[in-house]
Amino acid sequence: MTATITVPTAPSRRRWDALHTLLGGRAVPWVVGLFATLVSLIGIGTPSYWGDEAASVLAAERPLPVMFGMIGHIDAVHGLYYAFLHVWTGAFGTAEAVTRFPSAIGVGLAAAGTVVLARSIFTPAIGITAGLVFAVIPQVTRMGAETRSYALGMAAVVWLTVWFVSLVRRRSTSRRSWALFAIVSAASMYLFLYLAMLLLVHATWMVLQRPGRRVMRAWGWSLVGALVLGAPIVIAGIAQREQIAFLGRRDYATPESVLVGQWFQTPAFAVLAWLLIVLAPIGVLVVRRSSRQRRALAMIAVWALAPTALLIIGNTLVTPMYNLRYVTFCVPAVAIMMALGLRTIVDLLPKQVDRAVATAVGVALVLALAIPVLAEQRGPFAKDDGSDLRQTAEVVQAHASPGDAVVFDQSVKPSRKSRLAIDLYPQAFAGLDDVALETSYRDRPELWDLAAPLSEIHDQLIGHDTVWVVEGSSTSPNVADLEALGYHVEQRIPVHRSIVFELVRS
Repeated sequence: MTATITVPTAPSRRRWDALHTLLGGRAVPWVVGLFATLVSLIGIGTPSYWGDEAASVLAAERPLPVMFGMIGHIDAVHGLYYAFLHVWTGAFGTAEAVTRFPSAIGVGLAAAGTVVLARSIFTPAIGITAGLVFAVIPQVTRMGAETRSYALGMAAVVWLTVWFVSLVRRRSTSRRSWALFAIVSAASMYLFLYLAMLLLVHATWMVLQRPGRRVMRAWGWSLVGALVLGAPIVIAGIAQREQIAFLGRRDYATPESVLVGQWFQTPAFAVLAWLLIVLAPIGVLVVRRSSRQRRALAMIAVWALAPTALLIIGNTLVTPMYNLRYVTFCVPAVAIMMALGLRTIVDLLPKQVDRAVATAVGVALVLALAIPVLAEQRGPFAKDDGSDLRQTAEVVQAHASPGDAVVFDQSVKPSRKSRLAIDLYPQAFAGLDDVALETSYRDRPELWDLAAPLSEIHDQLIGHDTVWVVEGSSTSPNVADLEALGYHVEQRIPVHRSIVFELVRS
């Protein structure tokens, strides 16, 4: 038994055809892109920085020679983004909204590219639906307000794929075009190493389209060129793989991470999203039976699903390499599959139902499920399960006096150390004596400051009758050490997950 497409009534068909004509306009992708950027800009400066963003900001603030020295030692895979952010922060500063703004622009560019790609390989209606869905997928709105390269990576891969599809469709054998494509493909790897997996997606499209030997040969040389140009960052990433060895201790590679966390964040959104994804091939293979769309679906499915599968396999058999954020570049393909699934539902509705209205209702449902997630993402303590670095700095600024000493908890992992507050918000600590600091991050080829434990710097406390201790818990070894030196707790100020102690020497 096979399903058939119901034919809309005449008025409904006219509205549907008019909508197709409208959505084919050149301005439509950029309107959708603007919408996506505006969604990501909502509350973009509200959450405090967290550890990964601190790595970006502190890397960008270094003098370039120190930054390049650091990249040669650690975080080479983010080097291109750090260099961009160095220029950006030099011009506009390091406030949260400022450093996150390029990511919101990246989301807009990615949404526009999703529309262009989906309407070129499917239909205009699929394009606009995919772009709108993409704009509100929780991983997109999360990365649209993040001082990291993931949003820009999404923009890079989707526009590279638009370009690639165009070259193959035109059966281009231009050496210049394919050489330039190789250069830009390699550049995307320097933006984020895992974008190299997009080459597998493009290979899928090339094999399925069979554009002829000359085109295959031109693409083959382009592929070799991209791999050669990208080899240095691949080698650097392998050499620095120990910096992500911690992934092996985090147990990120779980069914919950893959099915919910990495793209959808909440079970409700995940259930709807996976339902639509499962319906996508049913619509293409059973309902519409379009050979052109079958080939397009194969490429999109490989893009959406293969990177996660490869990382999970590699994570199990080779070395820790899976993190929920690392497959963010797959979200444009996920949005296209969700749009195809929604189209499948619309095609199976009774003929009396207006197709345009039904599609709008489906998009509205996705948006409704995304709104609570977006609201949670934009809370003041939304990042990293409650990062409160800015709020902690504000507490110290409101209570401390010039000449007081300040010390920080060093018992937690580096990306959660309260010391990041003084580096990210130095104005809040102006006039205070950072007694434990040995070498600033600005002067060393590592991500963070070098600080001495409090037990080794008792002499530095001479002359300080008040010491402010910023801790990650109520059981503070620093407080106990200071009490042994004759200080007592004058006040204890909880922030969120941090606590600020004021200790005074009698």
